[in-house]
Amino acid sequence: MNDENDIWSMDEAMFQLHGTTCRMWFPPDREPQTFMRPTRKCVGYFGAVRHSDGAFLASRCEERFNAETTFEFLRWLRERGYDGTRKVIIIDNARFHHATLFKDWLREVEEDLVLLFLPPYSPELNPIERVWKLARRSCTHNRLFADLGELAGRLDRQFQDWANGSEAVKRLCAIN
Repeated sequence: MNDENDIWSMDEAMFQLHGTTCRMWFPPDREPQTFMRPTRKCVGYFGAVRHSDGAFLASRCEERFNAETTFEFLRWLRERGYDGTRKVIIIDNARFHHATLFKDWLREVEEDLVLLFLPPYSPELNPIERVWKLARRSCTHNRLFADLGELAGRLDRQFQDWANGSEAVKRLCAIN
């Protein structure tokens, strides 16, 4: 085992098709109009952010978040960009993060990948939550999408821009 550790934060998020509004300006004599799609359709993503350089890796989840999809993402993340350092992944306590499905696999790969669970009910301790907020602010606020494909395309482009590192993401994940 080497002494290097690569610290990551991992989480999953849903982005809904309906519009989200935030601060906006409009003339005082006019009423604002916000167009929204009356639907609960959404697209889900697994994401992981590396603390050292703000690199963000995301994978769209076509199904529900569960033990199988989590296991698939963990395997993908382990293989992605493996450079010989051990990945320590900070993760919340969702029930499917503790699945017996991948317990044996985690023991086999503990030289390469370790999960570090946060205390229950403490999302504010997971830096990726701030990254999801930034993604919503930069991609979905005050925008109307025709369909899920357009929404997913917008998010995919943003996540691809962050894949090789981003100063904004790095600042969000800084631990002082």
